[in-house]
Amino acid sequence: MTSSHDPQLLKGVLSLLLLHLLAERESYGYEVVQRLQEVGFTDVLEGSVYPALARLERDGRVATRLVPSPTGPARKYYRLTPVGWQALRAGCAAWSRHTASVNAVLARPLPAVCEKEN
Repeated sequence: MTSSHDPQLLKGVLSLLLLHLLAERESYGYEVVQRLQEVGFTDVLEGSVYPALARLERDGRVATRLVPSPTGPARKYYRLTPVGWQALRAGCAAWSRHTASVNAVLARPLPAVCEKEN
């Protein structure tokens, strides 16, 4: 599945996506990038994921551990902390409210005049 996402919209939801993916399972940074790309966020690159993971770590939402890698340097694995689980629950609830409100507006029929202009 290939698609492009609005960078500003993605920036606002990237932390929530990362928290959810890390709630599913502990992962290292590049693996998280791959998992995002597998679900359709093909334009998400390491340059945006690693700073977001660093912010989550600074905020106490994720903890890390280094795991030796047989093919190179040790990998930094990320997992949710109790604060991260709380942030994930609160973020999911806020996202649901937000999308419901947006959908309520976007589901309204457009005036016939708008349809004729296109």
